[in-house]
Formats: sequence, C-alpha cells, structure tokens
Amino acid sequence: METLKLIALDEDDLSVVSSLLQDAVLRVADMTYVPAQKRFAAVLNRFDWETAVKEGDNDREFRRRRSALRFDRVFGAQLKNIKPRAGDRVLSLLAVRFEPDEPPSGHVTLYFSGDASIQLQVECIEVELRDLGPEWRTRSKPMHPGDEPGAGHESGAGKS
Repeated sequence: METLKLIALDEDDLSVVSSLLQDAVLRVADMTYVPAQKRFAAVLNRFDWETAVKEGDNDREFRRRRSALRFDRVFGAQLKNIKPRAGDRVLSLLAVRFEPDEPPSGHVTLYFSGDASIQLQVECIEVELRDLGPEWRTRSKPMHPGDEPGAGHESGAGKS
C-alpha cells in the first residue's frame, strides 16, 4: 500500500482526515503543542480503514500505520480529561471536528474515548496527515455500536 499524505484546508478536507483517523491510538507523550511555532503535532497508530477486509470474510487482514498529524496556526490548546504528565496513557481517537468562530478561525476538537478531548484554537484549518512508515498487521478490527457480534474487537489499549 502506498503511504498517505494529505493536507486539509477546509471543513470538508478535515472530515476526510477525521474518517482516516477514526480509531487511531496514541500515547499522551506522543503529542505536543508548541506555542512558539503555533503548532500542535501528534504521532499515532492509525487503523487502515481503506484496506480493511469486510466483516464476514474468512481472510481477515487488518493493518495499522504509524502516522503524523500536524496542525499549524494554532493559538491555544485546552485539554479535557487528559493529564500531560500521564505520558504512557493510551488514547483512542474517535473524531476530529471544526467549529467556526469568526471565519476562517475557530476551534478544532480531537475527541477521544473516555470523554477526553483536545480543543485547538486555530486561525484557520491547516492540517497535514502523513504516514511515516510501513504498515503492520493487527489481530483485530475496532468495533462500534451496532457492529455485528462475532467480529474482532480492539479496545484501544495499545495491543496493536
């Protein structure tokens, strides 16, 4: 599979990034906000939804990729239920959403399981998502409410 490199400059682009990052896992220590550079960055293990085999197939092969996520033009970051000193805590990313203030500025929020989130105050949407290396196999596929029973389940606890 080819490595992914995407730039998001509007809400539609950001929704594509969000869908690609659904169920990505990362450690708190693998993200940072650098006020002097107006940048928020994270390195995460994203589930490869693009090539996931459909449920019910006997030949299940699921994969993850190490990826970098970067937000530029960030003027502030607020954490909810995330402690920066808890570096080994693993977070599971659910979605990335934008709420405009005075366009093009607004807030980008990264929503994680366990009622955790990071809200970034941004001048505008300027995001890059890039794969950093090869993919690797994982035993299971993340499940969501309404998924068929009997499919593999991944808790986001860093097992893959």
